[in-house]
Amino acid sequence: MQASERLLKDYDAAAALGVSKTTFWRLMKDGTVPRPVKIGASSRWPQSEILAVIERAKAARAEAA
Repeated sequence: MQASERLLKDYDAAAALGVSKTTFWRLMKDGTVPRPVKIGASSRWPQSEILAVIERAKAARAEAA
């Protein structure tokens, strides 16, 4: 993670994945989405990690075809 990389809140990361916040947390719990970076009591996800989730899903789709 680069020092200047954008950190996303749960609702921003959920929106990037096109899912609800509840589904986002479920995906995090099952390991599909990486655990957050904790800053105090706040949870944040590096934007690159959320984009990597999308890329993995695209690769899995291509393999299944």
